[in-house]
Amino acid sequence: MHDSDPPAPRRKRRVQEQTPVQRALGLLVRREHSRKELTRKLQARGIENEAAEAAVSKLAEAGWQDDTRFAENLVRIRANTGYGPIHIRAELGTHGLDSDQIAAAMDTFEGDWTENARDLVCRRFGEAGPQELPQRRKAADLLARRGFPGDSIRQATRYDPED
Repeated sequence: MHDSDPPAPRRKRRVQEQTPVQRALGLLVRREHSRKELTRKLQARGIENEAAEAAVSKLAEAGWQDDTRFAENLVRIRANTGYGPIHIRAELGTHGLDSDQIAAAMDTFEGDWTENARDLVCRRFGEAGPQELPQRRKAADLLARRGFPGDSIRQATRYDPED
């Protein structure tokens, strides 16, 4: 090669366009998705409605996408991060799950919602829990925002560590 020779042209690697199924699978390997959510994400990435639904159906048939598994996983994750049953049910509803699927997923929760509420209050207000009325109100507001039912809120905000 001489100095006067032009440099050899670089070969461009052609990036192969992914199929809708490959794109959906790429999303599923990161985390579980509901059927509705996965279809919506594919459409947002420019995949036509029929192709997106076909890809999701194919992955569901193969066991890669499962609304039941998604729902059970979501219940476990949300419960472990301090959310109550009202919030979790509502979130499951936004994923296009019917009431039977939601009820079945909620039944998989093995803990105690009142204990979860107490744990959250202890993390926020210390082991002794809220002592004064303004603190109790703040704790009750927190639990209500997080989707805990009234009886759990009452028991958690009148918390006696000796109980």
